[in-house]
Amino acid sequence: MKKIIVFASGSGSNAEEIINHCHENKTMEVVQIYTNNPTAKVIDRANRLKVPVEVFNREDLIEGKITEKLIQDSPDLIVLAGFLWKFPEPLVKAFPNKIINIHPALLPKYGGKGMYGMNVHQAVLDNKEKDTGITIHYVNEHYDEGGIIFQKAITIEDCKTADAIAEKIHVLEHQYFSKVIEKLLT
Repeated sequence: MKKIIVFASGSGSNAEEIINHCHENKTMEVVQIYTNNPTAKVIDRANRLKVPVEVFNREDLIEGKITEKLIQDSPDLIVLAGFLWKFPEPLVKAFPNKIINIHPALLPKYGGKGMYGMNVHQAVLDNKEKDTGITIHYVNEHYDEGGIIFQKAITIEDCKTADAIAEKIHVLEHQYFSKVIEKLLT
């Protein structure tokens, strides 16, 4: 059984999709959710799905406490699913090509510090893009610069708001993220 640890900061809809996919798949399991947000909705989702949750602060991440715990747990894959903090370099180096992230745009466009969630969708809208999409990539020491694993584009010419773009992106995320994770682990 392949072990997955998911990091999330918000609602956790992608985390829930991954957990449910694992329950159906039976060859991989989300063994833990880590969150930096003690009021994140991902905690409720994880509790409902009986996945343990670890709430931590920036100090725990920077000082290496989280890295130590992850090394002890020895996951096959660490998945960032709406996790908003940058991983420190020692953590990235401890798990080469074992940390992945999903980004709500077609990298290298609309990546980097501050480019997450609605910030990305608004920038895509403001620039009158005809397409956007998702990128699943390895995490390195720079925001959104790790090797690209998978991209899927979608037309957004019919979208008049950032919220409309976000809805389309969520559909793509839920459709492809778990499948890409499964493929990486098999």
